[in-house]
Amino acid sequence: MIFNSIQFIVLYPLLFLLYYVIPARWLKARNIYLLLQSYILYMQWKPVYALVLMAVTAVTFYSAIWVGRSRHPKKMLTVGVLLALIPLLFFKYFNFINESIGSAMSMAGLSFHLTGLNWAIPIGISFYTFQALGYLWDVYYKRIEPEHDFLTYALFVSFFPSILSGPINKASLLIPQLKRIRPYFDYTKAVMGMRMLLWGMFAKVVVADRLGLYVNVIFENYTSYNGMTCFVASLFYTIQIYADFAGYSLMAIGVGKTLGFELTENFRRPYFAVSVTDFWRRWHISLSTWLKDYVYIPLGGSRCSKARNYWNIFVTFLISGIWHGANWTFIIWGIWHGLAQIVEKMLGQQKCKYGLFGRTVKISITFILVNFAWIFFRMPSIGDACAVLGRIFDFSQPMNVEFNLTNMTFSIFGMAVLFTKDFTDEYTDIRFFNSRHIVVRWVAYAFVLSSILLAGVFGADQFIYSNF
Repeated sequence: MIFNSIQFIVLYPLLFLLYYVIPARWLKARNIYLLLQSYILYMQWKPVYALVLMAVTAVTFYSAIWVGRSRHPKKMLTVGVLLALIPLLFFKYFNFINESIGSAMSMAGLSFHLTGLNWAIPIGISFYTFQALGYLWDVYYKRIEPEHDFLTYALFVSFFPSILSGPINKASLLIPQLKRIRPYFDYTKAVMGMRMLLWGMFAKVVVADRLGLYVNVIFENYTSYNGMTCFVASLFYTIQIYADFAGYSLMAIGVGKTLGFELTENFRRPYFAVSVTDFWRRWHISLSTWLKDYVYIPLGGSRCSKARNYWNIFVTFLISGIWHGANWTFIIWGIWHGLAQIVEKMLGQQKCKYGLFGRTVKISITFILVNFAWIFFRMPSIGDACAVLGRIFDFSQPMNVEFNLTNMTFSIFGMAVLFTKDFTDEYTDIRFFNSRHIVVRWVAYAFVLSSILLAGVFGADQFIYSNF
């Protein structure tokens, strides 16, 4: 069940009410209810893949206990990590590895081929696998004690607001909340959650899905359009993927809040970043934090020679690219971001202060760098991505932009509202949703809700990051 579907709008109030019917003191009953709902909602996609979710849960649960008890915790950790990764590698990367080896062998005049898999990838597998592995590593590093209640741990891994597309929650944040008796109803937290749901819905259906109508047509037929049109489509995709993913994250966090839970913040206005390094402090924060804690720092982080530090950055973002998808385009995308951060470190950009004008220039440069990287992320192959870039930089073509007036008008409207909110949140104390004046708050609610109804695209389109 996805948050922008009619099914969610109809069913969630019922799930919400049934949850609060259970007395707060019946903690186990509440957790059982949430666990059952999480699995039921997950099984709506492909019921059999709930077995994969359960397998990853069981492997990491018992591995963590063995790590805590073993005289050789590193060996137990290695076994647990490898076992937990098997489903992810099998479902997500088998075809990619098979085809890559086959292509490399054919270039050498050799033949290699294994029958590919036609099975769909279990939805959310990258997210819940990384969340479970993060828990396992935290137990190994003695940041937390192993959890001995399987029910609590299973709910931590499968908690339905965040299982499909994150955020990737730390065990130290969520498990204590699951084990603590929660208030019967937290009105303030519920109101905050509903605001997040409303704004997340706006970002998804008014901005992301509206821009998608333009982006999909242009990128799927890019040879039929000039460079300027392709460039506008790339800009729109940059906004689309932000509105789509940030919208999902806000809705996931909002659903969690209405149930009394705090989930990890995932976005902090990333397109106001002054560098690619700063971008990754603001974009998909839960993943960048995971990569820092379990890849970058164990490799040595910045407490090493410059050359080694650059290598650590490169490996971290290579893994980031691989995590996003089984395609060379994602690997190029990850390498692009890693190299950009290495260059920034070499030039000492993080220490430079340029004032208002310089900040504006740095934000613009960062945005363009990120924008061109997204082209590799969006296109199905490296050849297609390079062809789009080639068209964009072919200045011999006409400079006009092809568009549908109605869709473009609604798209610009949505982006303008999104930019206004992000700008005021970044640089001012103005908060329309959180205003002390009740009239301002309700005017903001009414404006956003009416915009959703009038300008939203309702097709229950899947969130982009649920494919990863």
